[in-house]
Amino acid sequence: MNDKNRLEALSMFLKSKRAQIKPESMGFPAGLRRRTPGLRREEVAQLAGVSTTWYTWLEQGRDIKVSSSVLDCISTALQLNNDEIDYLYDLALETKSEAINPKKEQSELSPSLKRILAELTYCPTIITDRHCHIVGWNPASAHIFLDFEQIPNDQRNLIRLLFTRKEFKALAVNWEHFVKGFLAIFRTYYGHYLGDEWYHQFIKEMSHSHSKFKDLWQESQVSKAPEMIIEFRHAKAGKMLFNLTSLQVQGDMDLRCSVYTPVEETENKLKRLLNRVSDEN
Repeated sequence: MNDKNRLEALSMFLKSKRAQIKPESMGFPAGLRRRTPGLRREEVAQLAGVSTTWYTWLEQGRDIKVSSSVLDCISTALQLNNDEIDYLYDLALETKSEAINPKKEQSELSPSLKRILAELTYCPTIITDRHCHIVGWNPASAHIFLDFEQIPNDQRNLIRLLFTRKEFKALAVNWEHFVKGFLAIFRTYYGHYLGDEWYHQFIKEMSHSHSKFKDLWQESQVSKAPEMIIEFRHAKAGKMLFNLTSLQVQGDMDLRCSVYTPVEETENKLKRLLNRVSDEN
């Protein structure tokens, strides 16, 4: 990410977080003369103990010097969580990520990861890389979501599939909530790998092709590992509930393992679905 893209991302993030805070929750009058939702710039500056001019420059994406102590004050003023604070630091201080090794990204999954996928028989599981490209999955995920084997390798980007494949939109009862979780993860990668221009090109392409992506992306949600309950309406199994747990895989490759653990009667429905598929084959 070059400086222009980095500063634009910082600007969008700060504006989004400021707009999400109710003035009265921070001791400011709501008032009828506010033209935009959330706090004013001068109010954020007051809470952070910096000048309005300096904060305005920061939010406008100007290339100015910032310190960790000031970022801490801004984080407190904007009520950022730990993942959002890390993202702010990545963008504002231009934290350098590790060198990108293309060979690592092209490596096959380790035998242990393949074993884990095989053992999670009744937990649909997907493994993605730092681009959210799907590099591994188990049979359960193929039957709940779609058959990833039938999708060309260069098109197996999870973010892209969420917006282009009707199967995902038909499956998730609250598709928007479902997508937001993955976009929040994607944004943590975006902030961490500042040197990878791929992110800027991908976001530009998706924003141009999918207006909903652009709208959700501008909300600037950040989370390294969101945990949430997802409700699916499966064409063959009916209502299914899963706990989504996102795990970072330690090792040379920056991989993430997304495990959907069945809730209540969902496991029995999944067992019947997989057994029926097995009998048909």
